[in-house]
Amino acid sequence: MKSILKKSISFTILWIFSSLLLLLAVSGCSFESPQKSGLKEASPFPIGGAIEIRQIAKDTVLKKIIQENFNSITATSDMKMYNILPQEGNYNWRQADSLVSFSTKDNLRLFGHTLVWHSGTPEWVAEKGSKDSLWLAHFLKEYIQTYVGKYKGQVAAWDVVNEGFETQGGDYRKSLWFEVLGKDYIANAFRYTHEADPEAELFYNDFNLERDTSKLNGVLSMVEELKQNGVPITGLGVQMHLRMDIPNALIRESVRKMAATGLKIHFSELDIIFNTHDDTRKGGVQLYKELTPEMLKQQAAKYKEVALIYREEVPESQQFGITFWDFTDRDTWINPFFGLNDWPTIFDENLKPKPAFYGFKEGLQAE
Repeated sequence: MKSILKKSISFTILWIFSSLLLLLAVSGCSFESPQKSGLKEASPFPIGGAIEIRQIAKDTVLKKIIQENFNSITATSDMKMYNILPQEGNYNWRQADSLVSFSTKDNLRLFGHTLVWHSGTPEWVAEKGSKDSLWLAHFLKEYIQTYVGKYKGQVAAWDVVNEGFETQGGDYRKSLWFEVLGKDYIANAFRYTHEADPEAELFYNDFNLERDTSKLNGVLSMVEELKQNGVPITGLGVQMHLRMDIPNALIRESVRKMAATGLKIHFSELDIIFNTHDDTRKGGVQLYKELTPEMLKQQAAKYKEVALIYREEVPESQQFGITFWDFTDRDTWINPFFGLNDWPTIFDENLKPKPAFYGFKEGLQAE
């Protein structure tokens, strides 16, 4: 009797499984292998993640996320000036070399971030450059051409200048570089980079461009001036550190204006927060104490809309890709920098995909 019962149960299970397979086949569905379920497989343009190489070396789960979802990587800090040249005459290539090796081995496009940034300038450069404009001008050229020349052909693109405009409005940032060398430091940085690697794509990168119309107009005016003067700028990086309350219509209109430049457009540092801040360190305002299912649903819809805006407003020939910045809630820069407890990324604190992951993927695949 027991033998007959076991056979009956086994037959029932087999029948149910076979019926499910038949149903999937009739409906046109198929099982996706894990390797083909990632974002890069769903996207017509490169999808990237920002990383530090030391994280990858010790975190196999994070490494797997990158391998399954991304075909482009950007260094969060490893390639900034304070890491590359922490002391005068003492170049540190260790992290950058490791990134090149990792990107080559895993067939990932490497995006160089960043050559000139006010917050990435080592103290010794600021101290010396503030006293000697001729030295700073010579240093800028020597540093860029040494650095870019070393990785010629291995780094696909560079954020040549990062955040050269003030946080708000359309004025150039009063940084060391601007105060000592004037706005021409930007044009010269692009020229030096192009001389060192004529094949690399060269980007200007900044934040709040999607929501601050005055700042966007200032940057677009600079881009037009650079183009008129034959400066080899080929791309515009839009950081896209978004808030949930930024209207989609405003984002769409801003991206449309950016694309009208004819430059390649890179959503370079995407994340989406629920809370708010004043753009300063520890300037966060905690509006939400806990994450609810409804909030997750709304965030997924926002990520979907971002993907749709990029696909619909940026011509295919200008789509350089979308890169997530610290793409897990465990690692996000948002919380320590602004003093918040937020959930801005597509993977949760346990490195599991959130509804935002699937919302973004849906936006990539929508007809």
